[in-house]
Amino acid sequence: MDLNADLGESFGSWTMGDDAAMFPLITSASVACGLHAGDPVTMLDTCRAAFELDVRVGAHVGYPDLAGFGLRSIDMTFDDLFGAVLYQLGALDGVAHAVGASVDFVKAHGALYDRTVYDAEQASAVIAAIQAYDPGLPILGQQGSALLSFAAEAGHPVFHEAFADRAYLPDGTLVPRSEDGALLQDAREVAERAVRLAIHGEVEAVDGSVIRIQPHSLCLQGGTPGSVETATAVRKALEAAGVELEPFA
Repeated sequence: MDLNADLGESFGSWTMGDDAAMFPLITSASVACGLHAGDPVTMLDTCRAAFELDVRVGAHVGYPDLAGFGLRSIDMTFDDLFGAVLYQLGALDGVAHAVGASVDFVKAHGALYDRTVYDAEQASAVIAAIQAYDPGLPILGQQGSALLSFAAEAGHPVFHEAFADRAYLPDGTLVPRSEDGALLQDAREVAERAVRLAIHGEVEAVDGSVIRIQPHSLCLQGGTPGSVETATAVRKALEAAGVELEPFA
């Protein structure tokens, strides 16, 4: 099982999360590419740390929305979104290569992640940009999403992601971050959910129903309060349950 976190989200003098403490706990990092978060120096430092610790680097592409941290859905045209995703891929890949690393997968961020679950036009724009840049790049996303459907049709390797620290709606989508209870912050509860996902492939939704998921990777938030404590508890619980942690890409 892969364990990933969203990192590299600091910008200028503004610091988001404790990346240095998170890196030893994960196997893959989704790195902000400068449009929803991150900046050139942060990208460089994050890719260098990932390379030194043998953590896989993923391009965490999002809407061009620094002020909103990419959490606001934007009605972009196909061409505008295609260009924005292509721009982010090229930026992170260039920085990664400068420190000996590489971009090993792509994952959408925030509102773009949620939008491409059901929006065929935006999902197809994202995949078209990735296809134009590198037809072999693996795509990490939500099981059953439009994004992964288009990715599979285009011949990209697709991998399913599940969230141990996010609340799920009965239809298998995530509770919006704008709603109360969307983010789970009890480290013990998150660790128990992670083990259940890894071993049994299921998670409980907010109404008590059980959602079946076949995850290749479990995602943990990297910039929220207590994220290091939670990631530590999750890793210990998975290892104690006999789950071998290794990158999916």
